[in-house]
Amino acid sequence: MPRFPVTEPFDAGLLDVGDGNLMYYEQVGDPEGVPVAIVHGGPGSGCSVTARGALDPARYRAILFDQRNCGRSLPHAADPAVDLSRNTTQNLVADMELLREHVGLERWMLHGGSWGSTLILAYAETHPERVTGALIPAVTITDSDGVAWLYEGVGRIFPEAQERFREYIPAEERGESVFDLLAAYGRLMQHPDPEVRARTAAEWVAWEDAVISQEVNGTPGNYSLRMLDEAREAFVRICAHYFSNTAFLEDGQLLGNAHRLAGIPAVFVHGRNDLGGPVKAAWELAKAWPGSELVVVEDSGHTGSTAFSDAIRSGIRRLTERIAGS
Repeated sequence: MPRFPVTEPFDAGLLDVGDGNLMYYEQVGDPEGVPVAIVHGGPGSGCSVTARGALDPARYRAILFDQRNCGRSLPHAADPAVDLSRNTTQNLVADMELLREHVGLERWMLHGGSWGSTLILAYAETHPERVTGALIPAVTITDSDGVAWLYEGVGRIFPEAQERFREYIPAEERGESVFDLLAAYGRLMQHPDPEVRARTAAEWVAWEDAVISQEVNGTPGNYSLRMLDEAREAFVRICAHYFSNTAFLEDGQLLGNAHRLAGIPAVFVHGRNDLGGPVKAAWELAKAWPGSELVVVEDSGHTGSTAFSDAIRSGIRRLTERIAGS
């Protein structure tokens, strides 16, 4: 549920970011307010309409956008003919920088969690001079350890679901590692038969549902039911594309470069019971990012809780005060 009223955009459009891609963006709230880029998760989930209510529209200018090939951006990854080879973290960072220039901002705050935190870190480490601060819930680094845990290691807790996820892929296609398995899902998402693509996407999100099933907000079908067919297929295809390639980043890159962010205020909010993304990554990032703050919410997992939402609200208030006082 949105934390504030969902208002209509005062500006929206499709921005040509090159490579034949048009990126959908919109701006909501006060045009003179504190500028904040909302960076969605997934990857490939798109920025939902409810995300317009993430910030107080009387105080903030929120810039929302759908990353390449998902949401309202074009072309859409649900079409198996769409080439994803230019959909990389580095190009998403470049897209964000084009958007910042397009909307006429010198600097902005960044807000986003899960996969969004990976993209925020990549952007901020590339353009630290453009970032006033960062609020990151559900910290995700998308390194090899994190991906292997999410799609293999956590199967120690959900062995039945993991067996189903793994054995959906024929043995001769699975390869030797979890990254090979994820790449095989990606190949099936390009199958010419739409029924095969739909079935493959359903198997992927069934695993995602299992991982969050024990959480406060981990209701049955959380992933399966919230996305229409095309959105689900784009989500799965883009997830497989990124996670089989560890987000096109070198292992340890984001933590290793976090020292570049010294002086930029940041608040991380992480659930103690986040099985898909254990709190260790947030803890390591807080140690590596000088001046950052980690809030661990004891009753929350990846999907949050009332206390988790309260911590986010409190965190952005503290960030705004620190930025205003700097």
